Amino acid sequence: MAESSSSPSSLSASSSVDLEKQASELHLDSKPSATSALTELAPVETVQSLQQRLSRLPSIDVNFPFSTENEEQAVFPQEYNIETETGLVPVATMRSLRNATSVAETTFGAKQQEIEYVTFMIDDPENPMNWPTWRKWTVTVLVSVLVIAVAFGSSCVTGGLALIEDRYDVSLEVAILTCSIMVAGFAVGPLAWSPLSEQYGRRPIYFISLLLYTIFNIPCALAPNIGGLLVSRFLCGIFSSSGLVLAGGTIADIWDIEHRGNAIAYFAAAPYCGPVFGPLISGFIHIYGRRLDLIFWVNMAFAGVMWILISAIPETYTPVLLKRLAKKLRKETGNPNIMTEQEHLKQSFAEIVRSVLIRPVYLILTEPILDLMNSYIFLIYALLYAFFFAYPVIFGKLYNYNDAIIGLMFIPILIGAGFSLITTPIIEKYYRKIYARRKPTPEDRLIGAMIGAPFVPISLFILGATSFKHIIWVGPASAGLAFGYGMVLIYFSVNNYIIDSYEKCAASALAAKVFTRSAGGAAFPLFTTQMYDRLGLQWASWLLAFISLVMVVIPFSFYRYGGGLRMVLGNGKRYVDEK
Repeated sequence: MAESSSSPSSLSASSSVDLEKQASELHLDSKPSATSALTELAPVETVQSLQQRLSRLPSIDVNFPFSTENEEQAVFPQEYNIETETGLVPVATMRSLRNATSVAETTFGAKQQEIEYVTFMIDDPENPMNWPTWRKWTVTVLVSVLVIAVAFGSSCVTGGLALIEDRYDVSLEVAILTCSIMVAGFAVGPLAWSPLSEQYGRRPIYFISLLLYTIFNIPCALAPNIGGLLVSRFLCGIFSSSGLVLAGGTIADIWDIEHRGNAIAYFAAAPYCGPVFGPLISGFIHIYGRRLDLIFWVNMAFAGVMWILISAIPETYTPVLLKRLAKKLRKETGNPNIMTEQEHLKQSFAEIVRSVLIRPVYLILTEPILDLMNSYIFLIYALLYAFFFAYPVIFGKLYNYNDAIIGLMFIPILIGAGFSLITTPIIEKYYRKIYARRKPTPEDRLIGAMIGAPFVPISLFILGATSFKHIIWVGPASAGLAFGYGMVLIYFSVNNYIIDSYEKCAASALAAKVFTRSAGGAAFPLFTTQMYDRLGLQWASWLLAFISLVMVVIPFSFYRYGGGLRMVLGNGKRYVDEK
């Protein structure tokens, strides 16, 4: 007996008969399947039972696997963020509901119409979205600390550059490269971790990559020459980058769109606060420990603890969880037509890798809106890493501070970022009010960037104007307050803007952002010291301030004209078809 899932309660037999008649009128197969032995509910969903639930969902989500990211290829892209009474949705039902295009017609033949896609059932405890709030916040905090640990690893050498110079008899520029090369690994690693996580889930990728990251701190500590250290640092960047690329996805796995903003509002500071702890801690190790290897042992301990904690988190990636459920149902029912859409489309790992490699590059080359936003992220991340090498020059020349005291000068950046975490929930609350009044636009996400944008050039103007011997150290150090506040607000807003603007290829757009951001963080340290030596403490900071001042125009211009520009310039619709 077929039964509709449009109501959470069980229906009477007469209601069930009526629904069977409706299904037959729509030429839908309402024949009971073998799953009826597992549940008293109807074996499959009908058009009527899906319409109301689908109307509440977005058309696509940033966490969808690449094989169903292109909605033209997918009949049921909502499979991963919908719950149904029966847990099974026939392809025929979806095709009738969506009025399938000619592409879908050729993709799904008569035999394939018998396929039943798996979803979570209503209030399914296996669905990470249904976890208790305390558990969600625990996972959110853990992955945020993981990002801090990874970012700390990239900058942990900045307080001990003199130790690298002495141990390996190399120049300062080569010593700085030990920081840049790990950040370069951040750009390369996601190209592997993203498609692997789609095939196997978050948990195994976290486990393997973070274990390797922890292990490769050993050759960093014991490297006999600079070449071995650089190679090991690059590999550390590749392996640890899984934390950067998957952490946001993990948060999206467990929070629905309505409440996800609050979690992201607090998470946004992690990628930018993490590097600040590097010189703060390694500076003291340098001065009071005088051991380069101790810096890497501390980093290894931090990485190892996070590997243990993160490995304890259950799998959260819905497509993989549903694939496991489909496999279980096929085994229990003997019905080979129970599967997920990702399994049905059967995109190979090589095809997904090709998508990961080609599509972000294509977007960079063809989407000027994305390029402008990425350039802003590039600048902010580059300036953050530039601070790590500008501060030793400024505070070393003006006040003769050692690396331990210079590390303390970074605390104002953390304080500024802390103030931003008070602001971001307020911005998110305002966005939800907009959402309640009308359909929001991507430009509504730029409010935070407009607030934070002026603080970046202000901080650099302060840094330049106070870099004189007769001014107490509080002057240049206070510049970090404004910078820390502005950089988090900018990242928080621009990241959300990219997701909302490139909804149908958000994963690729974010991959392009990660690549661009990492390039900036890797490049700027290589010339920051020389720039301050040649231009002077004032004009070097002011040059960066004027560049930042020009970039302030971006969020204000896009807030005013972004909607029209997105219509003219493509808005991510011209993405590469994997086929």
